[in-house]
Amino acid sequence: MAAAQSPLDSVAAAAERARAALGGTFAAISAWERGNGRLRVLVNAGELAEGEERYPEDESYPVHDFPEIAEFLHEEWAGGGHGPRAWVECVEDGAESGAYGLEGTYRHLGAATGGGWERVAALRRRGRGCCVVAPIVLHGRAWGELYVARPPGAPAFDRTDADFATVLAAVAAAGIAQTERLEEVRRLAFTDPLTGLGNRRAVDARLDEAVERHLAEGVVVSLVVCDLNGLKRVNDTLGHAVGDRLLERFGSVLSLCGAMLPGTLAARLGGDEFCLLTVGPTADEVVRVADELCRRAGGLELGEGVACGVASTGDPIGPVRTARRLFRLADAAQYRAKAALAEKPVVAGRDGPGEAVLELADHPPVPPPAERRRFRGRRE
Repeated sequence: MAAAQSPLDSVAAAAERARAALGGTFAAISAWERGNGRLRVLVNAGELAEGEERYPEDESYPVHDFPEIAEFLHEEWAGGGHGPRAWVECVEDGAESGAYGLEGTYRHLGAATGGGWERVAALRRRGRGCCVVAPIVLHGRAWGELYVARPPGAPAFDRTDADFATVLAAVAAAGIAQTERLEEVRRLAFTDPLTGLGNRRAVDARLDEAVERHLAEGVVVSLVVCDLNGLKRVNDTLGHAVGDRLLERFGSVLSLCGAMLPGTLAARLGGDEFCLLTVGPTADEVVRVADELCRRAGGLELGEGVACGVASTGDPIGPVRTARRLFRLADAAQYRAKAALAEKPVVAGRDGPGEAVLELADHPPVPPPAERRRFRGRRE
């Protein structure tokens, strides 16, 4: 689980290993969505029945069909009476079938009501003979369940298996908790706290990957760099709280426009600088979105529009072998837009000879004296 690349991969690793450890042919991990009262299946592992998917998009079940989740898990052990314990359910009569209850006994499912019948019906419907269900407890609350099944004719799970499943569920819970912590750290590391957009670190990481794809596959990579005009005036005259609101509102506009191109990363680079990074869409599509961005930004209250520069490998800008190169081209175009007070984006390779654009990127103009302080520490 620790080696997984995503939270879902981590859960899948837990399901696979638990299935193998318990000698099952199928395993699933489900999460209890308390808000809508459903158990949502996150992953199915092993031998899948007809209609089952490894990563189902909408496989979920109402918790009231499985009262042991809401009642046994929450009321019994969460109330302080017992720790979480797994139970076994089987289809065949005569075996140690039934639900492994708090008293350490099995209850034959033929006499059970409620969730028992649902479980048996599900086992029969999917061609399985026996299952063990273990609660996954996270932060002192029932988070979900680990479910492992065997086929008809295989040895039924017994009390030892149920106890082992309880331990495995606890190990899985520890792994899920670690994954959640790492995801939160990652979110904070790659997110701008004011706008909720990506930050410069996120852009650098994504752009490096994008340029590698461009060099390997020829995919089009485009960068839109924009500078929000009038922020300093707003901060100086109305206060930084109002300036922050302007940044937030422009961030929303940027996100909205970025959503017009699938997979686009919208980010705040710092201060009043923002960007859109796209991989795949054509240069013309990106320019159209940049034009819409300029139009919407011009309508924001308090602000003075946006200076926008575009650089795309789909335009005649020369070879782009590094992320830095594309950044400098987009930044140079953005500076030209700002100097000209342009209401539309300036596009590298389209406004004037390509050689002039490249020269500008290699030798960015020096800001006038009044602007130098604001540009201090800016990207190359």
